[in-house]
This record gives sequence, structure tokens and C-alpha cells, in this order.
Amino acid sequence: MKKSIYKYLLPVGIAVAVLLVLGLIIYYGSPKAAPEVTQKTTPVGQTAGQIQQPITKISMKLTSPAFNDGDKIPAMYTCDAEDISPPLMITDAPADAKSLALIVDDPDAPVGDWVHWLVWNIKPETAEIAEKSVPMGATQGTTDFGKPGWGGPCPPSGVHHYQFKLYALDSMLDLPASAKKADLEKAMGSHTLDSTLLVGLYQKK
Repeated sequence: MKKSIYKYLLPVGIAVAVLLVLGLIIYYGSPKAAPEVTQKTTPVGQTAGQIQQPITKISMKLTSPAFNDGDKIPAMYTCDAEDISPPLMITDAPADAKSLALIVDDPDAPVGDWVHWLVWNIKPETAEIAEKSVPMGATQGTTDFGKPGWGGPCPPSGVHHYQFKLYALDSMLDLPASAKKADLEKAMGSHTLDSTLLVGLYQKK
């Protein structure tokens, strides 16, 4: 009886063993897909390992060798002395600017904003406006003193803030010397490319 069972089980065992061997051959013999490799790319103009810096816009600046922003304006530029225009320095005007315009006013005046100087059609490459001078080719407008040209600080009382506002424009302006601040601002309209502010303080002696 046992011999009969072994007689039938032996072929079955051999068949199972063959199937297992074939299965192992098929599994381990099949080519495996290579793991995907992600290659990091370096942006144009940036070397590997370098941190990319944000692009910073360079803004136009207006300064004066006579006083720092927020400091007192020397008396020689006011009604207490010579009353001449102060020296100004301009840097980083936009490369595509066609002209510059300057407005100097006093928002602390008793009657409201008081205009001390209007100048437009300043050449965009101008780097310096010397004291007691107007850039060649520029036009001066009519101030609240009733005439073109510089009118220095002359506050009736207290400390006033004098705003030197410089604008870079994408065009020249066609305005007469009789034009006032409102006329200049209207003409500048949407032509402003950049602007900057310098503030000086003064209290009358």
C-alpha cells in the first residue's frame, strides 16, 4: 500500500519542484527597471551650489553736500542770509529718462503747501546742480513768491520741512515759465519713471 502511494506522489513532487525552479528562474532572470534618476539643473548664469540672488531695482537718489536728509538747511540758502539755491547731487537716474523735474515746497506753511522752486527739462544725465545755478537748458517755473527762480525758506514760526522732490520723466515738457506747480504736475501726468525725496529743515532766526 505504501509503495503504491509513493508511486503516485513521486511524479507529483518532481513536477512541483520543476515548477518552483522555473518560477525562480523567470523571477530573478527578468531585467529590472533601473531606478529613475532626477538630475538637478543649474539656472543660466548661476554656478552649482551658488544661491541665486533677487534682482534689486536701483532707485534714483537726490542728496546735497550742504545738508543731509532730515537735517537743518544752512542759513545762507534762506531769507535770513544770501537766499541762494543749495547744491544738489543726482545719482542713478533711469537710463531711459528723457528729462528730470524738480519741485521744492513747504507743506508746513500756514496757507498750506508753499512752492519755493520749480525746474523742469533738466537733462537726465545731470549729476550736479551747483548752488545759485540752474542746469543749462532747463526751465524755471513760477513759485508762490510770484516769480520764477529759487525762493529760500522763510517760515514765520516753528520748524518747517522743505521737500526737494525730483522726478525722472519719459519725455520733455512743453511749458512756459509762467507755469505753476499744478501745471507742472498735470504735464508730468503718467510720464514719471522714478522719483525721490530729500527733506531739509529750517526755523527762522
